[in-house]
Amino acid sequence: MTTWFISDLHLDPVRPASTRLLLDFLAYLQGRADGLYILGDFFEFWIGDDVLDSPQGQGVLPVVEALARLSASGVPLYFQHGNRDFLVGADFAGRTACTLLPEAQVISLYGQPVLLMHGDQLCTDDHAYQQARRQFRDPAWQRQALAMSIPQRLETARQLRLQSQAHNQTKTEIIMDVNLQTVEQALRTHGVDCLIHGHTHRPAIHDFTLDGRAVQRIVLGDWYEHGSFLRVAPGSKALSAEPGWLVRY
Repeated sequence: MTTWFISDLHLDPVRPASTRLLLDFLAYLQGRADGLYILGDFFEFWIGDDVLDSPQGQGVLPVVEALARLSASGVPLYFQHGNRDFLVGADFAGRTACTLLPEAQVISLYGQPVLLMHGDQLCTDDHAYQQARRQFRDPAWQRQALAMSIPQRLETARQLRLQSQAHNQTKTEIIMDVNLQTVEQALRTHGVDCLIHGHTHRPAIHDFTLDGRAVQRIVLGDWYEHGSFLRVAPGSKALSAEPGWLVRY
C-alpha cells in the first residue's frame, strides 16, 4: 500500500480542468491508499464552511462528495490548512470525514517520523506576509470574518487576492521561498529527519546534512497545469509533477 500527499491545488471554478483531474485522482485512490494528506491551499480561497449550503458553494459539492466517498472506502483523509483555506472548519471535516491537522504535525510514515507543514510559515524572509499570516490565523479575526455575510466575504477574499498578487510582483523569488535556517530549526524542534511541505510551488526533494545526520525536505508541486503528488511506500518515495502521471500508477 501507499500513502499520498498533495497540496496547492488552488481549486477554482475558473480552472475546471484541475477539479476534473482531482475527481479522477480521488476515484483512483479508492482501495489503493493507506491515507491521503492534503497539505493546504486545496482551494483558491475558502470563506467558511457555511458556503456549502449556499448557491455560491454548489460548485464545490462534487469535490466534497468525492472526498467523502474516498473516506467511506476506508482511506483515511487528513487536511492541513494553507494560506488560502485557513477557514476550513468542523463542518467541512464532518462532511468529508477528514481529520484536521495543526499547522505543524509529526506523523509516523511507515516507521519514520515525518513533519508535515503547509510551508508558508517557513518563508520568514517575507516579513510583510508573516505579519498578515498572524492576523489571518488569529481566532478573533476569523470570528469577525465569519460574522460577515457570504457576499461580503467573497468581496473581501477578492480584494485580498488582488493585494497579494500586487505585493508578490514586487518581491524577489528568494524572499518568497523558505528560509533554510527556519527549515533547520523546524527539523530540530520536532526531532525529525524529514519534512514534507507545499506552498512554494517548487517541487523537489532536497537531501542535506544537519547536525551530522542526513535529512530530507520534500516540496510538493501545484496543480495549475497538471496534477502533482508525493507517493510513499515502505522504503521508497516518488515525487511526480508531470502530465500523464495518473496512468503510470
